Amino acid sequence: QVQLKESGGGLVQPGGSLRLSCVGSGDTSKLGAMAWIRQVPGKEREFVASVSWSGTVIYYADSLQGRFTITRDYGDNVMYLLMNSLKPGDTAIYYCAARDDTGATMNPETYDFWGRGTQVTVSS
Repeated sequence: QVQLKESGGGLVQPGGSLRLSCVGSGDTSKLGAMAWIRQVPGKEREFVASVSWSGTVIYYADSLQGRFTITRDYGDNVMYLLMNSLKPGDTAIYYCAARDDTGATMNPETYDFWGRGTQVTVSS
């Protein structure tokens, strides 16, 4: 089994930055493609970004307009999400997800393993 744990969330003012981290543990041989998914309570999950196992394929939600950057550190089984120019609309719980497949997708339903999430609140 794979365990994922997010960290780095918090309260930030509009225009600020945060870096989220996700550490994978357990059966890390199943850590293929990884993704960040966010959700506002009462709303559907929203794809944010994903990266393939090789790191050569990366997808971002169009709505982010280039403000976020996803990266992976394979040696430590860690994935990051650098979020710049944050807006109140970015407020959500951010989940780390992984799939037992090397290919990245933009569909949250295709991810097999999930963390518990970290809250990001953008407010003045």
